[in-house]
Amino acid sequence: MSALFIMIGASLLLALGFLIAFIWAVKKGQYEDDYSPSVRILFDNPPSDSDNKSTTTEDK
Repeated sequence: MSALFIMIGASLLLALGFLIAFIWAVKKGQYEDDYSPSVRILFDNPPSDSDNKSTTTEDK
């Protein structure tokens, strides 16, 4: 029976930890922009300078 009380106490402590982590994430702004990440994958990245240059010299 005492193991049951230990497990209930541990689960409540773990739940409290998750609640604190969630509140901390909300206050830090982790859930501010939930639309842009889902749309960002649809757009191509602009080509960089390193993509345009040929790095192989075997063709010469």
